[in-house]
Amino acid sequence: MMDLLKYVQDSVTRNDLPEFGAGDTITVYYEIREGNKTRTQFFRGVVLQRRGAGVTETFTIRKISGTVGVERIFPINLPTIQKIEVNKRGKVRRARIFYLRELTGKKARIKEKRS
Repeated sequence: MMDLLKYVQDSVTRNDLPEFGAGDTITVYYEIREGNKTRTQFFRGVVLQRRGAGVTETFTIRKISGTVGVERIFPINLPTIQKIEVNKRGKVRRARIFYLRELTGKKARIKEKRS
């Protein structure tokens, strides 16, 4: 029974996505269906966390829209995600950077990782 469950989970997981983690600025392109029409929309922001493992893995992105902070949680295996671009690698010391929610302006910047 466990082998069957593992087989299904392995067949569902995606391998075409780039490596990214907390602090990275990424752009997620995803498909939106409205009636019988589809269009591609993107969401660009800082990754606050990656959570879970395997099929149930999710990641949270935060962006500032006007003066309001907007967070969105995406499952890694969401079929409507077309691609993910890593725009900037951030240097952070935590796996979950929720402290970013209270910071505004220049304090909310994340240092770029040097390669």
